[in-house]
Amino acid sequence: MSDADDLLDALAAEHDAVVSVWMGGLDGVAWLTREPGHVHPAASTMKLPLLVALYRAAERRELRLDDEIEVRAVLGSVVPGRTYETTQEYDNDDEPWERLGGTATLRWLGSRAIVRSSNLATNLLLDTLGLDAVNAVYDDVGAVGCRVRRGIQDLPGSENGARNKVDADGLARVLTAVARHDVATPATCAATERVLAACEHRDGIAAGIPAGNYLAHKTGWIDDVCHDVALVRPVGERPFVLCVLTGAPLDEGAGHRLVADVARVCWSHRRTQAGQVTR
Repeated sequence: MSDADDLLDALAAEHDAVVSVWMGGLDGVAWLTREPGHVHPAASTMKLPLLVALYRAAERRELRLDDEIEVRAVLGSVVPGRTYETTQEYDNDDEPWERLGGTATLRWLGSRAIVRSSNLATNLLLDTLGLDAVNAVYDDVGAVGCRVRRGIQDLPGSENGARNKVDADGLARVLTAVARHDVATPATCAATERVLAACEHRDGIAAGIPAGNYLAHKTGWIDDVCHDVALVRPVGERPFVLCVLTGAPLDEGAGHRLVADVARVCWSHRRTQAGQVTR
């Protein structure tokens, strides 16, 4: 067992937390893992495969990113014949709500779903694309522990047992495939990565690694859950993917600090393996 394993054990024990980690190179070889197959509630990390699905649909000419759709809060549930409503107080982004009753492009909604983690934008995209298109992203990269079953705040779906779930191995596979241009054409993957690089939530992995390093990532948090999955391109060194998933009885701020602390341990461990991971 490495020093990193001991430190991660200590963090988990200190916060009564489940901590899952996958860190490794773009060749898919893991440098550090901890319970990578443990299934967690997805929270907003589901927006990562959703974005990939959107850009793949555009690549296949099933839609155009500049197509406009109606911005509405009431959508069809995964339970046939039922509806659900997205609410602004449960969202992180006011901008899509300013367009309620109007229209927005799919490109703009995809950006808002990542940059500010908009739930309204997410649900509109999920309604447009369908669950199968999003889950096909997971299937294509072998993310067997990950699944999107419903939109955010789809209470009928939740009451019917529909759960969005992820594991660290699966999310890392998705982001690795984007970075390697394996999940779509190089142009599509590069465009997807640019959106992820614009994510404004910087309290997780970004706070745990040295400033100045490129990061393309997606966070996610709900009660007792805080996650982040990131593509990191350190200056002068090989890029890598780091996924940190946590479940702990912590408030939002403390949850983000736990993710940052885990990322800090992972970064330090990576530096000790310099002979393996640098150019």
